[in-house]
Amino acid sequence: MMFRLGRTLTALGTIAMISGAVMAGAPAAMAQDQPGAGKTVTMAQPTWDTGWFHTEIYRQLLAELGYDMAPTMTLDNPAFYESVAYGDVTMWVDGWFPLHNTYRPAFESGAEIVGAVARGGALEGYLVDKATAERLEITSLADFQRDDVKEAFDRDGDGKADLVACPPGWGCEVNIEHHLDAYELRDHVNPIKAGYAASMADAVAAYQGGDSIFFYTWTPNWTVNELVPGEDVVWIEVPEVDLPGDLMELADAATREGVEGCVNDPCRLGFPANDIVPVVNSEFLNDNPAVRALLEAAEIPLTDIFAQNAAMNAGDTDIEAQAAAWIADNREAVDGWLEQARAAAE
Repeated sequence: MMFRLGRTLTALGTIAMISGAVMAGAPAAMAQDQPGAGKTVTMAQPTWDTGWFHTEIYRQLLAELGYDMAPTMTLDNPAFYESVAYGDVTMWVDGWFPLHNTYRPAFESGAEIVGAVARGGALEGYLVDKATAERLEITSLADFQRDDVKEAFDRDGDGKADLVACPPGWGCEVNIEHHLDAYELRDHVNPIKAGYAASMADAVAAYQGGDSIFFYTWTPNWTVNELVPGEDVVWIEVPEVDLPGDLMELADAATREGVEGCVNDPCRLGFPANDIVPVVNSEFLNDNPAVRALLEAAEIPLTDIFAQNAAMNAGDTDIEAQAAAWIADNREAVDGWLEQARAAAE
């Protein structure tokens, strides 16, 4: 009996040691699988809603790594770039560079660009409805100095062509304002700076009612789904590339080949093609190598962002569900990014 009891105690001791080893290893395994456990991320998103889809994708990816995600903040460019440098917000994935180069002095002391949501292909420029462009032979912003062109696009009767432009605080506002001076259009063009989505919805309705329209847009954006370049509208050119300040060193990127629906090829758009990139607080990145690795690995095709933007404009506004569906549809790639992130945290 004593022998048997001794064997039993020995077995129990062995089980206890194994259990202890397993339990000791559990926190390490959990830490590797959830490197963000116990850490909070405050993401920001821009005031333009075409960036909210990929913001939500990245938010859900960070949550899979265990990060506690605070409510996403909607901020104008100046407020975000100052806040991320100080660490008041952690990051956003809506930097447009070189368009946002003017904000570098505000954030580079405490934040940095990491990886890219989408490289190149994010275009900006001016468009007019195709019918009016052909009827009045409009190919350039310079044509808006002509009386017949101004009259065609003057919807409020002030003698100037109405341009759907960018709200104050957006990077594109700086470039458009510069263009109005550089091409001597102040007395000929009236930039509408109200909420962009509402202004464009009004322009789409005007076009559908047979009016001439003149607007700025970028891609990806729902506007080029509603008003298809080459069919409904055309990209027009600038007289010559003229950019604010040090952006002139990027002048070559403001002329692009193969732009669908442009009046010429190559197309002198007047805005450098942009990368859409994450901008993140540097101290946070240094403390969280998993996040750096994730941002360096992840990317979202522009075509997928475009498709969501079109669906959102059509009334499907459940962005959280759209992002979850995208992650599920791209699970193999997503799991690879998360593996790289977890490996970096070891």
